[in-house]
This record gives sequence, C-alpha cells and structure tokens, in this order.
Amino acid sequence: MLPLHDDNPTTRRPVVTVVLILACLAVYFLVQGGVKSALGEGATDQPEFTVKNAAIPCEIVQGHPLTDNELRRTFALNDPDACDKNDTSPQAFPDKQIYVALLVSMFLHAGLLHLGGNMLFLWVFGNNIEDHLSAFGFLAFYLAGGIVATLGHVALDPDSTVPVVGASGAIAAVMGAYLVLYPRARINSIIILGFFVLFRKIPAWVLLGVWFLSQFLIDPTSGVAWAAHVAGFVFGVIVGLVLRATGGRPTKRAPIYA
Repeated sequence: MLPLHDDNPTTRRPVVTVVLILACLAVYFLVQGGVKSALGEGATDQPEFTVKNAAIPCEIVQGHPLTDNELRRTFALNDPDACDKNDTSPQAFPDKQIYVALLVSMFLHAGLLHLGGNMLFLWVFGNNIEDHLSAFGFLAFYLAGGIVATLGHVALDPDSTVPVVGASGAIAAVMGAYLVLYPRARINSIIILGFFVLFRKIPAWVLLGVWFLSQFLIDPTSGVAWAAHVAGFVFGVIVGLVLRATGGRPTKRAPIYA
C-alpha cells in the first residue's frame, strides 16, 4: 500500500514540512551529487562522502570515527560488523563530528526511490502533525524522532560499521503520532496486488498498522534499517498518546489547506 493523499484538511500552511522536504531534495541533488548521477556523470565520491557525514553505529558506541582498518574491512572485505574496540590504526576521518552526524543522516538518501518514497510519506502525514504541534513543536519532534530512531538501530546492531542514511526514522515517528491522533482519517492509497493496481481510501489505522507490522518481515540482510523505523514509530506513538492525554484529540477548525 502506497499513500497518495489524506482526506484530513489542515488549518495552516505546513511550512516546516515543506522546508524539510526541500532541504532533503537540495542535499541529495546539490550536495550528494544527485544531479550529476541523473545526468550520467557520476555522483559524489561514495562511500567516502557518506562515511564522512552519516551516523555509524560503531562510531556512536565507541565515541570516535572509524579507523582505517575498520573502514577497509567494511568496504573492501564486505564486513558490515567490523567494529573493533582494540583497533589502534589511525582514524580515517579524525575531524568528523560523529554526534552531529546523527542529524545530518536524516537529510542524506541512498537514491531517488529512497528519497522519493520518504518525501511522499512525509508530505502525506507531516502536514497534519505540524498543524497539531505548531511549526517549532513539529520541528523539535521530527528531529528528536530521527535521533531516537537511529539510536534504536544502534542498540540493535552496535558493531555495525555501515552508515545509516535517510529520513525514514523521523518520518516513522510522524506516522506513529498520526496513528494515535488521526486513526480514522481516510488515506487515498495505491494497493498493488500482483498485476492489479487498485486505488482505495484506507483508514489510517489500517495502512499504518500494516506498515508497522511489515517492518518485522524485512530481510535483515537487505540493508534496510527496520529497527530505526520501529523505534521511530514507537516514539511517535508515545508522543501522540501524551498529546492526547494532555490536550485531548485534535480539534477540527475550519479547514484551510487539504
């Protein structure tokens, strides 16, 4: 199931949601080299760029950047869990700010499909959560959700030396909050069943519930950070429950923006 649009109007422009989407697009096309890649001219030197800028579980656990040996084992010998606390070889990128990378990772993407899918989900679900929280509250929630999501991935695989990129953990937090605050909202969606493509309106609790359960079916070797999705989603659900407990259900005022 792929969401296209929700029948859940907002009362103000989703400024932060739009800015986040534009920021991710700008980083991918202008910084990561997406334009050159699309033109067939080659992207920014990878994986060096990603290692220099993205969050890596081993670095977060050990408190310092990867060493030359850990980097070589990861990318030359294809060892995704090359973390070695006893390694004394020089750090590959000693100037890297590993905790700042927790935030930077949210704006990096592995390809056009990765980017496009994330931005679609952010647009469908983000505007209503921003409408409920206010611009500043939504930005703080989004960034916190992304950090919690990444830390969830780190907790599951602390020895991983593979960079974590993508906004999906933060977006999963948005989806978790949406499930709690707007469970009966209708989501215009595409359902693909083999060769059949259906367009249906699906209750948010069904679509988001299926999405959440599907994370546990992801192949651990696929490279998808499913634990980050789960951690982000659970964080969003908790925040949503707190919002409901302290402020009640969202109050529908006169709709301005669909």
